[in-house]
Amino acid sequence: MKPFKTLDAIACPLPQSNVDTDQLIPARFMKRSRADGYGGFLLYDLRFDENGEPKTDCPLNDTIRQGAQILVSRRNFGSGSSREAAVYALVDYGVSCVIAPSYGDIFASNAVNNGLLPAVVSEEDCEALLAGLQDGADTATVDLEALTIRCANLVVPFTVDPVWRTKLLNGWDDIDLTRSHSEAIAAFAAADRERRPWMQPNRPTTAKPEA
Repeated sequence: MKPFKTLDAIACPLPQSNVDTDQLIPARFMKRSRADGYGGFLLYDLRFDENGEPKTDCPLNDTIRQGAQILVSRRNFGSGSSREAAVYALVDYGVSCVIAPSYGDIFASNAVNNGLLPAVVSEEDCEALLAGLQDGADTATVDLEALTIRCANLVVPFTVDPVWRTKLLNGWDDIDLTRSHSEAIAAFAAADRERRPWMQPNRPTTAKPEA
């Protein structure tokens, strides 16, 4: 994954609570191949009417929000089923960061594993960010190293699990994270062989072929 340090990008307000994974990508689209991309189905029923025409009142359809990489929403974002396709839809659309007061646990974990930052802000700061965006601001800067968000005249702090922060800053998946501790793992294994030799597996010896 690409390391996430600072993101300065178009931001879109989504002033709704409990945006669940079925809203993020309706189940009827999950039969399609991921190779075809899921971005076109992100929040489909919010963005389009029954005839497939864009809804004019949807923030994502606003011309100044096109190409948004930052999404600001209310509490309990990504609740519902554990479908990782919800994160795929966001990432394929181009979203690299969601800002909200809380998230569905599985959604947040899936997000980090796909390079998407789930930034946690207070309810008060969330409302201030939404107000700023709705009043005309169209960009925000998310600094993962400083754990701050800048938008209009606002500078607000955010939190993220420290392990997730490490993974995102380095562009690591879980295997990369484990490898980062390889020296400590090797030292432990060596010390354990000395301390408990009887616990080491018996390795079969290869018999030499007869002459």
